[in-house]
Amino acid sequence: MSPLPPDATEFIGFVAPHEVSESRAPRGPAIEPDYLRLLAQAHERGGFDRVLVAFYATAPDPLPIAAEIAAATHQIGLMIAHRTGFTAPTVAARQFATLDRLTGGRVAIHAISGGDDRDLARDGDHLTKDERYARTSEFLDILRLSWTSDTPFDYAGTHYRIAGGFSEVKPVGAIPVYFGGASPAALAVAGRHADTYALWGETHAQVRELIGRVRAAAAPHGRAPRFSLSLRPILAETEERAWARAEAILAETRRLRAARGVGPAAAPQNEGSRRLLAAAAQGSRLDKRLYTAIAAETGASGNSTALVGTPEQVADALLDYHDLGVRTFLIRGFDPLEDAIQYGRELLPAFKDLLARRSAAAEAA
Repeated sequence: MSPLPPDATEFIGFVAPHEVSESRAPRGPAIEPDYLRLLAQAHERGGFDRVLVAFYATAPDPLPIAAEIAAATHQIGLMIAHRTGFTAPTVAARQFATLDRLTGGRVAIHAISGGDDRDLARDGDHLTKDERYARTSEFLDILRLSWTSDTPFDYAGTHYRIAGGFSEVKPVGAIPVYFGGASPAALAVAGRHADTYALWGETHAQVRELIGRVRAAAAPHGRAPRFSLSLRPILAETEERAWARAEAILAETRRLRAARGVGPAAAPQNEGSRRLLAAAAQGSRLDKRLYTAIAAETGASGNSTALVGTPEQVADALLDYHDLGVRTFLIRGFDPLEDAIQYGRELLPAFKDLLARRSAAAEAA
């Protein structure tokens, strides 16, 4: 995939190797190949630009999952989450470059440092948050050196010392780096490395403020990152039915948590979740149609805020974020396969139509 122009709009979906959702009871094995392929193909047919392959400490490895998605599709891009620090950066660079070559340039990396000490401890990592972000910055330095250097290189950092590092395999083009994190340590890394900075689905005021901070962090490096927003659209043919569906999803989420004996969500350790909970504390319905109740119920443990309404109404709400500078929308549903199909059939066309009409009106004026 060629690099996106700075103002191009991008839609990213979410492909997991088995059905997973707050409002769906867990079932089946950790990898269901038929479901994985079907979900990936639904996103490609629906016009998504990329799909996210997630990472957490007990999940199947995202690199072979991404390779299977690539084999089951024709051109959709892959945004592969990678927790920095567990694979040597020179090795990871070759892994990503190899997959990028094999897929014709479809790879992007979502570099994650980890926001929950408990999850990191499962893989034996006990660094502090600031130490993890410092390690991520060095990791990304070395990745880019491996991808671009024509001769062996040395690197001396606090966490990595490389002598004569080199990769015979280079990516097709520049592999885009997506990155999130709202703490001061995270923003320092974002300013230096992020091609696209990823936010969760916050209020307009929060998004405006955080975009400003990221731009300020990037300016000393002469960089101008794109911005991504993650949301969980809940659609129906009328606004009333969409809100009823949102409340039903919340009720089922609560029921399943109670059935599993899950108590009140623990206080989150990462700044992104804290920001979502701060929004939820203002109310369950904010701005035009931002729904925060599911984030409040789950402790905002991930992308958990929704836009609720008809496809046209949600498309209009997405345009509000577009006006704030967001150009990538990472969307996934609480009914993963069914929602992906509906997004491709109704939401993406509605958004593109509204954007085109707005652009035409601006040109005419």
